Amino acid sequence: MSIPFRERAFHRWLVGAFPPHRGELLPMGDDVAAVRVGRSILLLTTDALAEGTHFLPGSPAGLVGEAAVGASLSDLASKGGRPVAVLVDLLLPRASDPKWAQEVLLGAERSASRSGCHVVGGDTKSSPARAVVGTVVGEADLLPLPRRDSARPGDVLLHTGTVGRGGAAARALEGRRAPNRAVLAELLAIVPRLAEGRALAPFARAMIDTSDGLADGARRLAEASRVRVTVDVARLPWSPKLARGLGERERLSTALYGGDYELLASVPPARVARALAAVRKAGGSARPIGRVRRGRGAFLLETGGERPMPAAGWDPFAAPRRPVGKPGGRRRAILK
Repeated sequence: MSIPFRERAFHRWLVGAFPPHRGELLPMGDDVAAVRVGRSILLLTTDALAEGTHFLPGSPAGLVGEAAVGASLSDLASKGGRPVAVLVDLLLPRASDPKWAQEVLLGAERSASRSGCHVVGGDTKSSPARAVVGTVVGEADLLPLPRRDSARPGDVLLHTGTVGRGGAAARALEGRRAPNRAVLAELLAIVPRLAEGRALAPFARAMIDTSDGLADGARRLAEASRVRVTVDVARLPWSPKLARGLGERERLSTALYGGDYELLASVPPARVARALAAVRKAGGSARPIGRVRRGRGAFLLETGGERPMPAAGWDPFAAPRRPVGKPGGRRRAILK
């Protein structure tokens, strides 16, 4: 009987199997890799989108290309990085339509050019199923970089944008035999918070993107930093995409697991006002949604008190229910 692959367990093995080397500025398992090259701080990150897991056969090819690059740009944003160049790899069945591949690359270039860089290369390989890999090379201007493992008791949790757009997009797909173009497009919509990331980086101790959902991001931040993270439900900035007809419990479960590609930052109290002002000056939005305390784990603060953060989020290796088409994996669990 085969043992199911578990992404987090594999990451834990990776950290032990590949100890830090000279020149690395971030620990293995963070959102990006960071190394010194001469006087520069080089940032590298990559993300893969597979057909049937992250996008559907009918998804517009150009939007698949945009999402493949956008997902990596979102990781870069969590370190306050500036993109320099993009590489795109295409894994394609032998009978693939060249037009599909061309549209993917054009979409990738659109996403790259909006962030101030360009697609400069990549690779193509034969594969049983279609997949697109977006790799971003970036740079950073200041140290220390906001790591995942640097949150400290007393810090305030800041969240950019809104919560629940990704979850609402996935919910719109459920039950549809033939999703329309608008639904497929919303599933692939990623707006990397690059300007907000650069604004927050000088003030944040730790930062992570919510590509796998707010619940998953809070748990990862707490685990890496060995602290207790509490998210206040009353302070969450709900996305207008969340259906108004949803009950409170259903709305919360939808909001927590979806891939929003926002930023979650741990900021010392004395820096919060300046951090929020910097984000506003950069044209973005952010608000406090919780605190970091001594202890372990991630929790939700609701009217009745605190309770453990539910095991919600996106899991790329979960048993499939049906493809959800959203970069980041499959829906894993909702609130009980």
